[in-house]
Amino acid sequence: MTDFARRWSHRIAHEGFVPLDGAGLEALLERLAGQLPDAGREVGAALVAAHLTEPSVLSETITLIGDHFEEPTAIQAAVAAGYAQALRQATMAEQEQLSRAVLDAHAGVELALRNSESRLRAIFDNAAVSIGVSTMDGRIVRVNQAFGELLGYTPDEMCALTVPQLSHPTDPPGMWRLYEEMLRGERDHVRLEKAYYRKDGTAVWTDMTSSLIRDEHGAPELTMVMLQDITDRHTLRESLQHQATHDPLTGLPNRTMIAAHLGRIFEHAQRVGLCYLDMDGFKRVNDTLGHQVGDALLVAVAQRLTDCADEPCRIAGRMSGDEFVLAVRDPSGAAEMRALAERALTALTRPYEIGRHRLRVSASIGVVDSDVAATTPAELMKAADLTLYTAKSEGRARYVMYDADRNARQAARYALAADMPDALDRDEFTVVYQPLVSLADERLRGVEALVRWRHPEQGMLSPDSFIPLAEETGVIVALGRHVLQQACAQAAEWARRFPDNRVFMSVNVTVAQAREPAFPAEVAKILADTGLDPRLLVLELTESAIMDADGAPLAALDVLAASGIRIAIDDFGTGYSNLAYLRRLPIHILKLAGPFVDGLRDPGSAGSADEQIVETIIRLAHVLGVKVTAEAVETRPQADRLRHLGCDTGQGYLFARPLPPAAMLPLLHDSGPALTAP
Repeated sequence: MTDFARRWSHRIAHEGFVPLDGAGLEALLERLAGQLPDAGREVGAALVAAHLTEPSVLSETITLIGDHFEEPTAIQAAVAAGYAQALRQATMAEQEQLSRAVLDAHAGVELALRNSESRLRAIFDNAAVSIGVSTMDGRIVRVNQAFGELLGYTPDEMCALTVPQLSHPTDPPGMWRLYEEMLRGERDHVRLEKAYYRKDGTAVWTDMTSSLIRDEHGAPELTMVMLQDITDRHTLRESLQHQATHDPLTGLPNRTMIAAHLGRIFEHAQRVGLCYLDMDGFKRVNDTLGHQVGDALLVAVAQRLTDCADEPCRIAGRMSGDEFVLAVRDPSGAAEMRALAERALTALTRPYEIGRHRLRVSASIGVVDSDVAATTPAELMKAADLTLYTAKSEGRARYVMYDADRNARQAARYALAADMPDALDRDEFTVVYQPLVSLADERLRGVEALVRWRHPEQGMLSPDSFIPLAEETGVIVALGRHVLQQACAQAAEWARRFPDNRVFMSVNVTVAQAREPAFPAEVAKILADTGLDPRLLVLELTESAIMDADGAPLAALDVLAASGIRIAIDDFGTGYSNLAYLRRLPIHILKLAGPFVDGLRDPGSAGSADEQIVETIIRLAHVLGVKVTAEAVETRPQADRLRHLGCDTGQGYLFARPLPPAAMLPLLHDSGPALTAP
């Protein structure tokens, strides 16, 4: 005996009177179980034929089928339809027999008829499943007690209604078309989820199965509906769906829902507008006042943006963190989007009262207005994001309209930035060396290591095209480590090959590198790995890198200088420009900023302000025991005047352009000539 048949027998045997002994019931149900799932109608009819018409038999059978079969809908509908049809035919047969015997035993007939009707009524009235029967013109002619209780009506009140009166605004598309097909006999059952209004106006969600009952000739005669209350399940599903598509903090649509909304706009609208917002300085609020205040601020921001999205064609959403969007379907043009951005800026800059804090924040906004035929949702978001980046870079607290040419340049920058980590792995960055010469005799004293990018598509790229990107993305630390490693290895090789001409290696160090806690240890390891004498290494740092944000000197300087490494201030005169702090820092070299040297280009500018500034810097530096290097020396008058002013070394195109390692070899020989421009 199958497990299904055993469970079926066990359930039915415990549901009141069963007109079969245990063995007979088991045999019958095992035979019927073997006919499922294909012969549902026949199984339902067989239950009635075996007089298994106790009210709970059908409901237990339907429930068990739902538990056992993976796709029970059609099976349940077929069993229910066959059961109802057979029960009706059996009742009619009994009534016909009673009618023929009415002349002989009128009183007996009335009693039998009452018994037959009471059996049918008991099944409907006592079944746990909500069951209703309606005619082909939509009149409800019978419902059981469970159906009435589900909708809050009495059975008599339900029978005063029609099927169309049970419609609900959320009825699935095409539901009534399917109902019409069933009335025409084109389908035997329909199953779907449907909401009903209760008598008190509230809604109940059901798993509805509607079945067609045919007469003895196969023509449609009645429809029977069975309902299962799934309101709790539906509510849970709606809650989960809301959580999946809405930001839990602000309640605004999240990135997923905004993407879906844009998709619908692109399907049905002609134009689309987008304001992509980022709060300026929000991180400072979190860092200083805590995340609780930051979260409350985001909720307030979301409410103000919702107020801006006060038309049916507009929707506000939170993308992530402190980034929000305002999406507009079919904006009237750029003027509408400008007005919306200005309104959002005005709303967001009003003071916020968060607990005991009064806050003011601003926002940067990238604004896009586009024909949907000219773009895609992904391209629209990308354009808005790039435009937002422009708004931030131009000073924040403003909006910027999309510009195709500008965004193309920004996209190229983004692509370059994104490619940098892989370019490091592919060893595409190379180091070239520009000589530094003594201005007294113009002989080689050192070299500065300069990085170049051998881009596979764009060719050799200068530092100006990628160093700022590396600093913005954080790749600068890894890139700086790579350059330092290559430069130290090259300097160690030259020192071994030319022991009598030990030139120093000068390497630029960025702010991010210098402020890494492990930077001194990292430099020490590179020197140990390459074998370079620390006295041959010069680290060039800008004034901003040497001085922390609070004006305190970089702690790593003493550690680096103590190991024999020399420290140079690059572009001196563009930062603090304060010689006083040189007395308490281990600084060995000042590199004059290019603009000062450029002021010495004109032979007729003797005694100019630039010359006096340069002379003063050189004298004070020498008093402090600091040597001076002039950058960007390009003309003979510049070199002559710098030498006259006492400048120690020079660097620039007058002497040599940056050279690959092989081109440096002739200059490193002891007998190499003085470096002069050709």
